[in-house]
Amino acid sequence: MQTRFKRHQKVRLLIDPDPEYVEYYGDETIPIKKGMVGKINILLPNGKYHVEIIDDAGEIIAYIPVGEEHLEALEDLPEGESADDDQEDADEN
Repeated sequence: MQTRFKRHQKVRLLIDPDPEYVEYYGDETIPIKKGMVGKINILLPNGKYHVEIIDDAGEIIAYIPVGEEHLEALEDLPEGESADDDQEDADEN
């Protein structure tokens, strides 16, 4: 099976996940929103990724299942850019 992301790769959420599927780690229940950063934990049998959502201090605050199309890789992009920026540049050429 080809996968776009690898284990422990940093990613950004492109959607607000369904709160019903958020599994909080510890006592904090911060709302998980679009734009938050996490790391790939595992690939689930249903084809979604199990993502660890991390806070600014690098601590895990929650786990969520997310489809590949709703994630953006962070390690491959320069600071302040998104995959959408790259697509817009390609469209202009």
